[in-house]
Amino acid sequence: MLSGAKDTNWTVTGAKARFSEVIKRAQSLPQTITRNGKPIVVVVAAEEWHRKTARKGTLAEFLLDSPLRGADLLSSDR
Repeated sequence: MLSGAKDTNWTVTGAKARFSEVIKRAQSLPQTITRNGKPIVVVVAAEEWHRKTARKGTLAEFLLDSPLRGADLLSSDR
């Protein structure tokens, strides 16, 4: 069922058999599910997912804050 570092890795079979436990543990640490020894998905708490995927400003703000702003990247002097 569990296989590996800090009890956060699961085989597909183990995760299916103990899905409630996978969910419970994912509330505090991401849980990796493997197939044939290779990671295929990570289960994380919804709060962590929202925090990691939240938009942090607009594209315009990103471009204005770029350290490359004003750089002549399209120079023909190559």
